[in-house]
Amino acid sequence: MAKRKLNRRQKWRIEKIQAERRQRAQRRAGQENPVATALGDEQLGTVVAHFGGQVLVEDEAGVPARCHFRANLEQLVVGDRVIWQAPRVEGDGDGVVTAIEPRQSVLKRPDNYGNLKPVAANVDRLLVVFAPMPVPSTALLDRYLVAAELSGIPATLVLNKADLIDAESRDALDEITDIYRHLGYPVIEASAEDGAGLAALKTALTGYTCAFVGQSGVGKSSLVNAVLPGAELAVGDLSGVSGLGQHTTTTARLFRLPDGGRLIDSPGIREFGLWHISEEELLHGYRELSERAGHCRFRNCTHRHEPGCALREAAENGEVSEERLHNFFQIADTLDEEGRERYR
Repeated sequence: MAKRKLNRRQKWRIEKIQAERRQRAQRRAGQENPVATALGDEQLGTVVAHFGGQVLVEDEAGVPARCHFRANLEQLVVGDRVIWQAPRVEGDGDGVVTAIEPRQSVLKRPDNYGNLKPVAANVDRLLVVFAPMPVPSTALLDRYLVAAELSGIPATLVLNKADLIDAESRDALDEITDIYRHLGYPVIEASAEDGAGLAALKTALTGYTCAFVGQSGVGKSSLVNAVLPGAELAVGDLSGVSGLGQHTTTTARLFRLPDGGRLIDSPGIREFGLWHISEEELLHGYRELSERAGHCRFRNCTHRHEPGCALREAAENGEVSEERLHNFFQIADTLDEEGRERYR
């Protein structure tokens, strides 16, 4: 059953209640001899897995616990910082999530009905993975980078399977990586097969909450296993805590990295569709095009055929990548009609 829609006053009241719970949790953090109840004190935690109507929450020490959540909360996703209560007696039932801390960032994707739904929260870095095979497409890479830009999340490109690069493919790959390095996107070459570049990749992950994205076949799972030994064992541990069986499908999982930081592994954020955004939003996702769009001769320039278009002139002069501009037009043509009409 779909959740009922709330009016502005109801949303305000829910947020007020959650804010009060957060304040109460902070006040009680240092209290001794709390009043005995079935549940313990409110405390901070992080959602590390989602199992249908339940979530797994890690406390500040990294110990996971199975929890229900209040019906009036918005959808919880992996990475959410929450206020929750554990059972006062260990093993005596489940905990309860009572409030969500404000999100610093959130990744969203459209569902089957066209509605945007969050899939991960508080991501610090997005690692966009590609490889020599399948043959990389800058249009696909741009889709991930646009999603990162619109979400306010710094992105790093990871060229995986570097052990497969030969003299024939090196020049083409260098042309691709040069485009993005010129724009300020870091590029890491790595190989989960022979370990090359993994030290640089681990350094990029350390201290941050990160997520890998990229098309199928580029080796995202191999990279997860390479930087997080024992990931499958950790999945088994989570399933044991959840009580739902090792083969239970989760929408996402959050792992602690050995050297610090966290990694979100989620099928829901590995591929992005951008058809739901407007062409204006798409333009803002291209950092080098967005900063030039206001310099066109005509304020309502569509950047396709008008004279004095700053974007086309920049491409002709070599100031921006012609390939990136072509990708912008190509992706814009896939936007839904409503998105195109909002812009023009």
